[in-house]
Amino acid sequence: MQYLQHINSPDDLKKLNIGQLETVCSELREFIIEQLSSNPGHFGSSLGTVELTVALHYLYDTPYDRLVWDVGHQAYSHKILTGRRDRFSVNRKLGGLSGFTNPDESEYDTFIAGHASTSISAALGMAVAANLREEENRHIVAVIGDGSMTGGLAYEGINNACSQPNNLLIILNDNNMSIDNNVGGIQEYLVKLTTSTKYNKVRNNLYQGFKKRNLISEKGKNLVLRFNNSIKSLITKEQNLFEGFNIRYFGPVDGHDLPGLIRILRNIKDMQGPKLLHIKTVKGKGFRPAEKSATIWHSPGLFNKETGERILKNNENQPQLYQNVFGHTLVEMAEKNEKIVGVTPAMPTGCSMTFMADKFPDRAFDVGIAEAHAVTFSAGMAKEGLIPFCNIYSSFMQRAYDQVIHDVALQKLKVIFCLDRAGLVGPDGPTHHGIFDLAYLRPIPNLIISAPYNEHELRNLMHTAVYGNDKPFAIRYPRGQGETAKWKNEPRILPVGKGRILRKGKDIALLSIGAIGNNAARAIDEAEKAGVSVAHYDMVFLKPIDEELLHKVASRFKYIITVEDGVIKGGLGSAVLEFLAENDYADARVLRIGIPDEFVTHGSVRELQQITGIDEKGILENITRIYNEIRDIHPRLQLPHDGVRTVAQIDNR
Repeated sequence: MQYLQHINSPDDLKKLNIGQLETVCSELREFIIEQLSSNPGHFGSSLGTVELTVALHYLYDTPYDRLVWDVGHQAYSHKILTGRRDRFSVNRKLGGLSGFTNPDESEYDTFIAGHASTSISAALGMAVAANLREEENRHIVAVIGDGSMTGGLAYEGINNACSQPNNLLIILNDNNMSIDNNVGGIQEYLVKLTTSTKYNKVRNNLYQGFKKRNLISEKGKNLVLRFNNSIKSLITKEQNLFEGFNIRYFGPVDGHDLPGLIRILRNIKDMQGPKLLHIKTVKGKGFRPAEKSATIWHSPGLFNKETGERILKNNENQPQLYQNVFGHTLVEMAEKNEKIVGVTPAMPTGCSMTFMADKFPDRAFDVGIAEAHAVTFSAGMAKEGLIPFCNIYSSFMQRAYDQVIHDVALQKLKVIFCLDRAGLVGPDGPTHHGIFDLAYLRPIPNLIISAPYNEHELRNLMHTAVYGNDKPFAIRYPRGQGETAKWKNEPRILPVGKGRILRKGKDIALLSIGAIGNNAARAIDEAEKAGVSVAHYDMVFLKPIDEELLHKVASRFKYIITVEDGVIKGGLGSAVLEFLAENDYADARVLRIGIPDEFVTHGSVRELQQITGIDEKGILENITRIYNEIRDIHPRLQLPHDGVRTVAQIDNR
C-alpha cells in the first residue's frame, strides 16, 4: 500500500492530488478484499462506495461536517479512512469493531446504523439543528442505498426535507443497474450544466430578481423546480422519482468516476436548500465474482481472494439451518394448499423464501425493505381468505409493531408470522439481535406466540398455525443450525397453548421456551451426573401459556428456573411470575435466566450466550447454586421476597 498505510484520518487524504486519490481507491479495494476473504462481513456494498467515500472525506471537513450512512455495511471504506485501518481485522468480532457505524466507536460515525431507511430523517434532524444554532458552515450529507429507498421512512424524510429550512445533501447510491446507458451525450452535458457554479449563481440571481418584483412566490418557485426536474427526466430518459418533491435533483452520474464526483460535489457543496445527487455504482466493484452475483456476495463468508471461490462448510450429515427447514416446509405445505402464500421484506435468500419463489413464483412476494407494508399486505391477503406466511427477521419486526397490532391482531386475521433470527444472532450485534420479540408481542390480544424446541417442532408449529388455529400466529426461531440431520418428520398439529414435559425430576423445575431449551437440557444432563434432579418442561407457547402445567409445577416444586433467549423483562420469566402472583403461590422461588436489561454487543453466538449466562455452563452454574441453597450448603444465599433473582445478583451475592 503506497498511500493507504499512511492515511490515519481524512486530513491525510486532503494532502493528495486526484491521481493519488485514485490509487487510494485501488488500495482500499485490495485491502477490503484481503480482509474480508478471511474475516467475513458485508462485502459488495462497501466495494461499491469506495470512490464516493474518498470524495466525501476529501471535500468535507469531517467529523465537523456530518456524514450519515444508511445501513452501515456500505461504510467499510469510511471506517478504514477514519483511523480504524489497523483494527479492521477484528471487524464484527467480540471486543472489536462493529460491522455498522456506531458513535460509541468513533466521532466520525455520526449515527448508529443497522436498520435501513433511517439516514435521511436523521440527517435532516442534524441539518435543522445546524440551522437553529446558526452553524452556516456545517454541511450534512445523508448517503442512502437504493435498497433502502423501498422503506417508507426514507420518503417521509424527503417529504419533510422539502418543508424545513435546511441545506441537506442526500446522495442516492443506486447500485441496482449498469451505468453505461446513462453516461455521455446530453445527459452528461446536463449534469455538468446544472451542477456548475456559474449556472447556479445566475439561476439564483434570476430567482431573487423575480422575487423582489413579486413575479414569483415560494409556491411558484416549487412549481418551477418540479418542472425543471421533469425536463431533466425527459431529456435523460430517466424516470425521476423525485420530480414531485420540491428538491433539487442532480444526476444520475457515474459513482466510480472519482474526478467527476469531486467536481460535482464541490459545485453543489455550498448550494442553498435541500438537494439530491443520484449516483450509479456497481455492487462489488473491482471484484468480478461479486459484480456478477450481487446477492451472493452481499455477505459471502470465507472466500479465496485470488480465484473468487467461496469456501463453504461441508454440511453433509449436518443439521439443516432453521431457515431452510422453514423454506422446505413452506413449499411442502403450499403444494397441498393453494391458499398458502409467502411474504418477506427483502430477505428471500436469508429466510429461504427462495424455495417458495422457485416453485410458486406467483405466490411468493418480496416487498423490499418495507416491514410495515409486509405485515399490512399480508393482512389484506388474509382478509380475502389466503393464508400468508409473513417471514421477517425478529429485530426487523420491531419496525412493523403498529401494523401487527392494528392491522392484524385487532381484526383477528390469520397471518402467520415467522420470526427468523430470534435470540442472539452474533456478529451483526445489537441492531440485529432478536431478543425483544417475546416481550413486545406478549401484550397483544388475539396473538398466539410460540417457539420450537427443534426442527421437528418448527414443522409441527407451521402445520398447527394453518390447520389447528384461526388466529394470528407467531413462530420465532433462531439463526443457524438445528439439532438433528433427520429434520423431516411427519408434521402433526399441536394443541395450542400446551407445553410438554421433557424430563422428570424432583429437586428443581426448569421451564424453557424455544431452541435455547437444548442448552438447558445439556446443563440438566450434567447436573444429573452430580446428583441434582431437575424436571424440564418445554412451554412451546408463551401465549396462551399452559396454566394447567404451571399449576402442576407450582404445586410440586418450590424452586423454579425459567430460561429464554430473550430479554428478561417481559418474556417467559415475567409471565411465570405473573401467574404465580395471581394464583397465590407465595412460597414459589423463581430464578429467571435470560438476556439482561442492556444491549448486547457483537461476537459469535457462543461467546454472547456465555456473556449473558444462557449457555450450558451458565445454566448449569445456576442449577447448582439453587440446589446448594436447597441443601443449605451456602446458607448466605437467600432469594429476595419477590422470588426473583437474576444471574448477576447471584454472582454478586
